[in-house]
Amino acid sequence: MIELKNIVKTFNTKNLNIHAVNDVSVTIEDGEIFGIVGYSGAGKSTLVRIINQLEKQTSGTLIINGEDISKLSNNQLRKKRQKIGMIFQHFNLLWSRTVFRNIELPLEIAGVDKETREKRVVELIKLVGLDGREDSYPSELSGGQKQRVGIARALANDPNILLCDEATSALDPETTESILDLLSKINDELGITIVLITHQMEVVQRICQRVAIMSDGYIVELGSVKDVFARPKHEVTKRFVQNIDSGKNIDRLQKDLKALYPNGEIMRLTFMGGNSDKPIIAGAIKKTGLLVSILDSNINHTKLGVMGFTYLHIPNGDESKTNEFISYLVENDVKVEVV
Repeated sequence: MIELKNIVKTFNTKNLNIHAVNDVSVTIEDGEIFGIVGYSGAGKSTLVRIINQLEKQTSGTLIINGEDISKLSNNQLRKKRQKIGMIFQHFNLLWSRTVFRNIELPLEIAGVDKETREKRVVELIKLVGLDGREDSYPSELSGGQKQRVGIARALANDPNILLCDEATSALDPETTESILDLLSKINDELGITIVLITHQMEVVQRICQRVAIMSDGYIVELGSVKDVFARPKHEVTKRFVQNIDSGKNIDRLQKDLKALYPNGEIMRLTFMGGNSDKPIIAGAIKKTGLLVSILDSNINHTKLGVMGFTYLHIPNGDESKTNEFISYLVENDVKVEVV
């Protein structure tokens, strides 16, 4: 378990003090995938570097597995860090070393004997899907392959915590999906706690169980991914959620739809988890006999089930049937908003 209690980090410069993290308190449970989301400058990367103590907090307490990390000596802290792996946005590989030797490096530093090192590297290469690329150099690898090397290297010392700082930001969408699948597999098979720092809300939606939204150094919203996506409260959270709603700005999308369909009702349906693979819209149409058009939809498969949004248009007509249509959706756990 990772416990952050009233963490503050202030950078002192000649002209001003920069408060990168402001009174952050959060508990990350063992074995969960926890997302920290924020725009550039929100403080999320500083916060993750405090977890492995690459940055020291100005005040506050960091407790990992019941141990106050700030009280450790430098030697004790170095040993503790061996159990906290870290994955970086730009891979941070040594270009003069092969895939095998890059993954082996943390084990060399830790003083592990050669036979044990080589056995462990072979296991990791298989785990991350790099069989046959052991002797390749980073310049010969794709971005996704480089990140797989980075993940294998982060796992070398058998950590119980894996920190991912914008691990997919430099990758294309298809490669991002494969890396997220790999992280999910690692979490499932090894039980490693994963803390995932990102500005991509769709990444959090894809594999995280809980999420914290950061802005100006504060955590402005915290909760399960399902609750945060279904009922975002803070304006920053709402902006993040709308950015994955069909990949468009929600205000612009709704304005465009109202211009195209000036008459009747436009509805935005939110599906969460277990209800989104059921024929609920078809059932509502069958029950009411209404003519319904699907205008836009974005449904994603996530660690918590299928989640997404759908926009519908119902022409002017029987108000009672429209209300019956909405009631049917709500009874089946669909959130309905009339645009």
